[in-house]
Amino acid sequence: MRKSKFLLTPVLLWMSLFLIIPMLIVIGISFLSRDAQGNLVFELSMEGYKTFFDPLYLGIYWDTLVLSLLTTIICLLVSYPLAYYIAGASPRIQTWGLILITIPFWINFLIRTYAWVLLLRTQGVVNSLLMWLGWIDEPIQMLYTYGAVLLGMVYNFIPFMVLPIYVALEQMDKRLLDAASDLGASKWKAFRHITLPQSKSGIMTGSVLVYVSTSGMFVVTDILGGAKSSMISNIIQSQFLGARNWPFGAALSVIFVATSLVLILLFNRAMQARHQRVGEGR
Repeated sequence: MRKSKFLLTPVLLWMSLFLIIPMLIVIGISFLSRDAQGNLVFELSMEGYKTFFDPLYLGIYWDTLVLSLLTTIICLLVSYPLAYYIAGASPRIQTWGLILITIPFWINFLIRTYAWVLLLRTQGVVNSLLMWLGWIDEPIQMLYTYGAVLLGMVYNFIPFMVLPIYVALEQMDKRLLDAASDLGASKWKAFRHITLPQSKSGIMTGSVLVYVSTSGMFVVTDILGGAKSSMISNIIQSQFLGARNWPFGAALSVIFVATSLVLILLFNRAMQARHQRVGEGR
């Protein structure tokens, strides 16, 4: 018991120094006010939270939630078949599949995102190819659109979904599938009652990683969305670095973290409830 507490000490110290204490500081700043020059004034104020309920910021926050959830769903729909194929393939294909999935991590995030600018701009690769093929007469506006931001998000965060699902499928007891086949279960029924529940942990982990990463992302929206697209993370960045409205930026951060935790808990409960229903239906 003492040994386990000793091993946990570095983790607790790390979380305290770089997570808990900074978050408490942000919460404290969110209840302060500021003067005309943007300096913090140590007076209790709820102005930052009141400003959040302005229709402008509520709309941006709603767009952030929708974009993050949509990115997570698309990543899941694309990643699960890919992870399923890799997990059931030969060792050689598994190795090459994992290498191809992790290759993007070898390249700087900004470089990967700026590459889409070269592809999607009006004189970019995609428009030039479509015009050369004669499919369009004039360039299509692809860059600085909602679709470009969504594409950039999905592209950058698919590995965060594929790898956890692959690990869950790889660790699954394959003897259960053999037993289901011997008992006359179809492949679809075996997948629905065995494979899918067994991969629940990978789905949960990947969904949380993708959702949290996309909802807090402001680089992709800045590069691929321009002035026409903005997420709550862009507003937080501007409040701290540009507008010097730290109480409002801190209030947005607190609301963002609280909402993310609630959504993650709801998703976890939904997954657990589905797992229980599947178990009762066996």
